Amino acid sequence: MSVEAEKRLAAQAAADMVRDGMRVGLGTGTTVAYLLAALAQRLPKVVYVATSPHTEHAARSLGLVVETFDELDHLDLAIDGADQIARSGWLIKGGGGAHTREKIVAASAERFVVIADSTKSVDELRAPVPLELHAFGLAATLRRLTPTSVRDVALSPDGGVIADYRGEISEPATLAASLSMTPGVIEHGLFSPNLTSEILIAKGATVHRTIGGTV
Repeated sequence: MSVEAEKRLAAQAAADMVRDGMRVGLGTGTTVAYLLAALAQRLPKVVYVATSPHTEHAARSLGLVVETFDELDHLDLAIDGADQIARSGWLIKGGGGAHTREKIVAASAERFVVIADSTKSVDELRAPVPLELHAFGLAATLRRLTPTSVRDVALSPDGGVIADYRGEISEPATLAASLSMTPGVIEHGLFSPNLTSEILIAKGATVHRTIGGTV
């Protein structure tokens, strides 16, 4: 089975978890695109929050009701993809530069479900780790984060500079803490296992479900 077919399969399994009356967070990326299509086929009576303008536009074009995340204080469910899923349950997200909003949405949901194809499963995480940085003092921040490179992309929806940390990731928890404590870092793309409720990885024609963070 192709990677695209696996993405579609995982997305469909997650779409089946959405019920009328829910408040649902929508992630960003190619696997989420299949999720949006699956939800549009059913059109459950749900209010959605999008983690990026791209997802918001795509969801609304398919008839999904998307609201801002300004007044809602929690979500019932959030569904998103991942760039890498380690056996330890640590994730790397942010290939699309939306990891700050994605982490806020994930942390605000009663259940955060990760969907992925089999290529995203890895033994150990490897660089790069996406970063969102303040533009103010950017050169000084980059000096503290060596080796890090700025992506040649637009600013984040909230005005942050998108960059990639390319150093060692032998201990994700240690690196995550270090990045979080670095002045100038708005957010990083390391997602702790304690954020994740369930991981759905499609391998061939089967969706493998893992409850909790460890794969």
